[in-house]
Amino acid sequence: MTCDRTFVTVTLLLATAAAAVTGDDEISPTTTVNQPGPASKVVKIVALFHENDDSVNQLAYNVSTRIVNIMDTVLPKNKIVQRSEYVVNDMYNVTRIVCESMKLGIAAFIGGTDDEEIENVIRSMSSRAQIPFIETHWKTSDRPPDEYAVNLYPDPSLLSKAIRDIILDMDWESFTVIYESPMSLIRLKDLLMHFDYGQRAPGKAIRIIQMSPVEDFRPMFKELKSFGEKHIILDYGIEHIVHILEQADEVHFMGDYQSFVITNLDAHTLTFEEFHKSMANITLIRLIDPESQHVRNAVDEIVFNEQKNGRISVLTPNTLKTKTALIYDAVNFFAASLHGLVATQTMGPTRISCDDIKPWVHGYSLINYMRVMELNGLTGKMRFDGVTGNRNYFKVDVVKVHESKKHRLGSWDPSEGMTLTRSVSEIYSEIAQSITNKTFVVVGKLVQPYLMKCNATEKGIDEDEECFEGFAYELVAEMAKYNGFKFKFTTNEDYGSQNLKTGKWNGMIGELQSMRADLAICDLTITFDRRTAVDFTTPFMTLGISILYAKPEKKKPQLFWFLNPLSFSVWMYTATAYLGVSLFLFMLARITPNEWHDPQPWKDGNNELETRLNVANLIWFSCGTMLQQGSDISPQAVSTRLVAGMWWFFALIMTSSYTANLTASITSGRLDTPIKNVDDLSKDSDIQYGCYEEGSTAAFFQKSNLSLYQRMWSVMESSNPTVFTKSNQEGVDRVLKGKGRYAFLMESSSIEYQTERNCNLMQIGNTLDSKGYGIAMPMNSPYRTLISESVLRLQESGFMRELKDKWWKGVNKCEEEEESEELGFTKIGGVFVVLVLGCLIAFVFSILEFLWNIRKVAIEEEITPKEALILEWKFAMKCDGGVKPLRRRHNTSTEYESNNSDTS
Repeated sequence: MTCDRTFVTVTLLLATAAAAVTGDDEISPTTTVNQPGPASKVVKIVALFHENDDSVNQLAYNVSTRIVNIMDTVLPKNKIVQRSEYVVNDMYNVTRIVCESMKLGIAAFIGGTDDEEIENVIRSMSSRAQIPFIETHWKTSDRPPDEYAVNLYPDPSLLSKAIRDIILDMDWESFTVIYESPMSLIRLKDLLMHFDYGQRAPGKAIRIIQMSPVEDFRPMFKELKSFGEKHIILDYGIEHIVHILEQADEVHFMGDYQSFVITNLDAHTLTFEEFHKSMANITLIRLIDPESQHVRNAVDEIVFNEQKNGRISVLTPNTLKTKTALIYDAVNFFAASLHGLVATQTMGPTRISCDDIKPWVHGYSLINYMRVMELNGLTGKMRFDGVTGNRNYFKVDVVKVHESKKHRLGSWDPSEGMTLTRSVSEIYSEIAQSITNKTFVVVGKLVQPYLMKCNATEKGIDEDEECFEGFAYELVAEMAKYNGFKFKFTTNEDYGSQNLKTGKWNGMIGELQSMRADLAICDLTITFDRRTAVDFTTPFMTLGISILYAKPEKKKPQLFWFLNPLSFSVWMYTATAYLGVSLFLFMLARITPNEWHDPQPWKDGNNELETRLNVANLIWFSCGTMLQQGSDISPQAVSTRLVAGMWWFFALIMTSSYTANLTASITSGRLDTPIKNVDDLSKDSDIQYGCYEEGSTAAFFQKSNLSLYQRMWSVMESSNPTVFTKSNQEGVDRVLKGKGRYAFLMESSSIEYQTERNCNLMQIGNTLDSKGYGIAMPMNSPYRTLISESVLRLQESGFMRELKDKWWKGVNKCEEEEESEELGFTKIGGVFVVLVLGCLIAFVFSILEFLWNIRKVAIEEEITPKEALILEWKFAMKCDGGVKPLRRRHNTSTEYESNNSDTS
């Protein structure tokens, strides 16, 4: 549509423009011409500049033409006569100048203006006349391909892909685009399409802000800082960029976490001296390589030409603008194309009148030759699309500004994409050097043993300064010692939660997002939600969720504890088996003949047999076997031996089992807990359970897909009063006060710390998941790699293990779980009671036997029971003598004593 409107405008103005032409060789006052030598064939070209354009552009145009004419190898038989015209945004004036130029007979137009409307007029008329039009301005609107135009400026769609690839290479997942005019979005089209702006923008945090360069940018930068935004894409004119960055610096938005990508191809001409102390990452893109010898030679020629004319030029390779370089390249491009064409055919320009436009017969051949040309110019290698004439090959350098100096990071071209020229070691070395000058603000939560306040006087610290100690403090101190940075601790009592409406985080995560802190370290679990908001290092501690529970009170030892290894029924079955086997052996001994023997085999004619396997002996045999003491009585027959063998096997198993269970029962001290794992906990309605309401443990149950954990979360949510706590310590206190009625779900590392210091607490079951504690830092922090490597180094060196032992192991250790505990009388006193009772019973039986024997002695000796008692008692009280004589009724007491003495 733009071309159609332009063509109508041109048609209306042609007659007026033609009338303004006074003659074929007339030259306007604004025209400059280099006259060729007499032997050369003249080829005229016209460049149109806007009256407000930089004068260096025309100077480059003139110098480039002079150099082409000097170099006989380019156009040996042709000389270029250049014509410069200054135009304003007036269609009549533009049309008149174009008509005057065609009247002279020209071979090409060169567009030196950035005005789209002016170029549309030139393009329309040159297309009618079939005169090639070499453009140096990027297309800001979609239009049908013009078959007589070729554009040296990079194709906007490819330039958009270059910016997209650069952003992706920098791992930006969110950014804010700040631009000047809607045309700027053409350069960012592919980037925004890649991130699906407008669809997934809220999740990606892609913002687009249009602001006039004259507006105050400081409020906007403050707002972006509060949102935690760190990545900015600036698309502004070269004259506004430094001023915008100065405003960002005024509101402290130029720190080491902020990154700026400037899309203007002339940004390399700026100096960033005022930002030499800034740690912000500023990235530029450029078409011109100031280190190129071709660029240096061209700049020297331009400067020399100015000096020859008595003018001073401050142009340098670092300040050469893209427009100037493209105009310089346009002349060389035309000359190279013309050289190739005249080598195959004879050609010459034709004077064309706007009254009756007759196309130039060689224009079609020349434009087609241009579109297949390849040329290395000040803006690098150029290739063009054969249909559209757009430049489809170019290379842009990616440049980083560090301490006001520019360092080339890499390059991009349509065929290779992004190519980095700096090695990983160079980038790593630069970051390592920058970290030595930084003081990290470290935020932590006061929670034992990670971070605790200490006595400043004891530590030798100024009383005005806060004193900290703990696992996290010593870990950061060790990393600071190794990497050479300084640090300062602050506290925040919230880990951080996200407001679903605003998307903002509070707590320590919010501190990092707003860049008020550089590191966050405590028992901060790495979760998916937190990982989308901040970066984490390699985990410095691995753990999982487990159950903290109060140890049940130990049962008081019972007097007959030794009976516990076997149940009452087993004791009864064993006693029954004991008596049954004894009686069964007695029965078999009565039946089998092999258990009966002659008591006096030395006497002939003895007709009596006897056996030792009577009931009393067999009961004793079974008892000795059971107690593994043996007996002097042993079966002889096969049947009785078989029963005895089975009894021995039974006694072996029962005795071994009893001994093992007795050891476990007396010495293990195992506690009888009502729950063994999380499944038992979920089924026990008498025990409440909860967790810290804003921590990762609550998030685990809330977002779990397992039915068990979903059910537990529902129970916790519906409990009244609430089972959630404001802190882990509150949960620990609640477990202690609950005395078995409340269980607290907490990270295993924290449970380990609590159980080391409170012997009334215990961990139940294994961990429910696997996670890690990491050091958090702002997203895309340049120090993430260094800090992560420090964590790995400390883990491999064993420092992390020693540090954990130092802060986890309690000073007053709990008693070891009674595996090595000495046995007290309370546990085995029952055995002594049984022994004493057995002895007392045996003594009673001995007294009864003694009295029964006195009765027999009194009858046999025909003495009174009293005399018999005295005689037997005296013998019993004498400790010597192993033979007791038979008593006769004619013996007196005196003879009895005498004989007894002699026998002794």
